[in-house]
Amino acid sequence: MTDIYDLAVIGTGPGGYVCAIRAAQLGMKVAVVEKRATHGGTCLNIGCIPSKALLHASERFDEAGREFAHLGISISKPKLDLKAMMGHKSETVDANVQGVEFLLKKNKIDSFHGTARILGAGKVEVTPDKGAKQTVEAKNIVIATGSAVAPLPGVGIDEKRIVSSTGALALDKVPGHLVVVGAGVIGLELGSVWRRLGARVTVIEYLDRILPDMDLEIAKTFARSLKKQGFEFHLSSKVTGVDAAGKQLKVSFEPAAGGKAAALDADIVLVAIGRVPYSEGLGLEEAGIARDERGRITTDARFKTSVDGIYAIGDVIAGPMLAHKAEDEGAAVAEILAGQAGHVNYDVIPGVVYTMPEVACVGRTEESLKKEGRAYKVGKFPFTANGRARANRNTEGLVKIIADAASDRVLGVHIIGADAGEMIHEAALVMEFSGSAEDIARSCHAHPTLSEAMREAALAVAGRAIHI
Repeated sequence: MTDIYDLAVIGTGPGGYVCAIRAAQLGMKVAVVEKRATHGGTCLNIGCIPSKALLHASERFDEAGREFAHLGISISKPKLDLKAMMGHKSETVDANVQGVEFLLKKNKIDSFHGTARILGAGKVEVTPDKGAKQTVEAKNIVIATGSAVAPLPGVGIDEKRIVSSTGALALDKVPGHLVVVGAGVIGLELGSVWRRLGARVTVIEYLDRILPDMDLEIAKTFARSLKKQGFEFHLSSKVTGVDAAGKQLKVSFEPAAGGKAAALDADIVLVAIGRVPYSEGLGLEEAGIARDERGRITTDARFKTSVDGIYAIGDVIAGPMLAHKAEDEGAAVAEILAGQAGHVNYDVIPGVVYTMPEVACVGRTEESLKKEGRAYKVGKFPFTANGRARANRNTEGLVKIIADAASDRVLGVHIIGADAGEMIHEAALVMEFSGSAEDIARSCHAHPTLSEAMREAALAVAGRAIHI
């Protein structure tokens, strides 16, 4: 290679491609290295985007069979065409990855496809599936390689009967019984897809609750909702093995604290116990790039690794493994390299579970504030008292606002209900500007909208909600 780039980005998931585009906008000559044939990383190819396509389609299928009659719409029982539904998923993925390719070309970013290996500061070796190796030289390197499925010790994933999220997005028939190992976001979302399409779904979780990082009250409310939908839970339980010798899988599990073992027959087992940083084959150790005890690349506040000129962002460093967190970090590091003040506010990163009802949160939980000993106030408002929710027959859930007891500054907002993932951004914006519950309460909200529940919860912080 004769070209020397200002920046080479390894990985074109949400963090990587955003970093590359922002750097190009700032006048840098940029190259990206991607091991897949298509851009977009796990998120666009086998994660966020295809799962949301199936969540949306399965929700419409379930709604047609369960809700239409209440709205005066008479139809015969809906029939599932799983092949067509998977076609919708594939079309969605194709459109998104092609969009990223277009954006990279539009911003005059050079793409190299192959496995990357860092040879040291300023040099990335690229090994394509076919052809000779190339060396990409750059003044700066950003590692944005994302994460991989966390393995379950003693349980081999074949992506046929024992699957990760990748295999769970590509089943060719609805399983009779799906056993999900792990009650986090991925397991509950994909469990929801197949439950709506007719599967029996059982979730086995090591902890004594679902969604361990979310507000406990919201998590308990969500668990009750999922049980009403037909989910079965074995909490405080650990899977000890999966026997694949027979026609059906046999899942062995026991209490997490020890005790009598039990077993379940399953058609499909989904292993969804989390994700781990992906750095396989990158040559980090040889390049002198330090990692922590969990395998994450260590960086300073400006995303620089232990090697000058090499930076890292996204799932491969500390912090929530969320696409939008990676995007913000990608833009920030590009701005830092351009001499600007790139910044990410880690206190205001929303999280969403795209089930029905949705669960969304931003900021602090009651549990974390109690542990800290910080005084706070809470305002809550149920969707049962919201006019639009009643009109839509989506009255399940509530909005919960946590504010500082003295200043009234909003510290956290937690929502369970329809469209919670869209509503949460009002809270994020208020928190970004250090706003108060009163600021939300005094802002006029259109009627009738689900977002009025946000205003009512803010009023409830001061004990003056109108509609309850």
